Amino acid sequence: MKQSLFETRHKAEWERFALALERLERGKDTSQVGGFPKAYRRLCQHLALAQARGYSSFLIDSLQQQVLRGHQQLYRHRSRFGANLLSFILADFPRLVRAEWPFVLVASLLFFGSLIGVGVLVYVFPDLVYNLIPADQVREMQGMYDPVAGHLGRPAERAASEDWVMFGYYVMHNIGIAFQTFASGLLLGVGSAFFLFYNGMVIGAVAGHLSEIGFGQTFWSFVIAHGAFELTAIALAGAAGLELGWALIAPGRLTRGEALQRAARKSVLLVCGVMLFLLIAAFIEAYWSSKATVTPLTKYLVGAGLWTLVALYLSFAGRTRHAPE
Repeated sequence: MKQSLFETRHKAEWERFALALERLERGKDTSQVGGFPKAYRRLCQHLALAQARGYSSFLIDSLQQQVLRGHQQLYRHRSRFGANLLSFILADFPRLVRAEWPFVLVASLLFFGSLIGVGVLVYVFPDLVYNLIPADQVREMQGMYDPVAGHLGRPAERAASEDWVMFGYYVMHNIGIAFQTFASGLLLGVGSAFFLFYNGMVIGAVAGHLSEIGFGQTFWSFVIAHGAFELTAIALAGAAGLELGWALIAPGRLTRGEALQRAARKSVLLVCGVMLFLLIAAFIEAYWSSKATVTPLTKYLVGAGLWTLVALYLSFAGRTRHAPE
């Protein structure tokens, strides 16, 4: 291909890249960062073709300069992504949870309130569990947490690959529950409220029943550690869903579409934090909670420490200290 035809074919693409590059260098427009790596790879291909075909040094030098500048911007924004991710984990996410405290409070009351309330009721009135959970599922839970049967627990000789499989299973299962609780908020928040109450009710019924029949130590020592992250994540997913629903119910001076779009930005960020919590919960459940060689007391102590850590993280992480005037 002649150089003139090569330049004519790709001139518009090079001009778009140069314009995007100038905006990134000025720091005034970072909206194009997402498509920048693809455009950068295309420019590198064009440079390689120009060098291989022996085009003029003027064209090659021009492309080479853009490639060098593009490489600097690519590295710079990749570094920013890592910094932004770390900032989100250490400060932005817990700050957002505190900022959205009305939805977090309502979601927590629905979820943890039904969990504790139903758990106490089932413990006091044991037959109530059969009105809430099918009898075959109750028998399955009893068999799983029966300390004599020994079905629950991670054998010392279990292969690491099996732990990885269980980790993947827990991730998919927990994310499914969280997404269901979040997305159903589009039903004017009723869906999120229902799943928060329902999931809390089921967990509470299981906990109350197993405690009443004498399997409490097996059950509580297994769930206490990963529950700190898993149960908190479900409540926060529900809070994100309730925020979507409230935007549809009470949009204020905005249209419902605008209110929903504004609420979705915060809700999606909340769900990103929920995903992080669920990954941590799945890791703990696969590699720690299921270890049969650890004593229940140790699991209780570790679990109490993790619940305290989650509470402190969401309550205080990201707070800025104001200098005295």
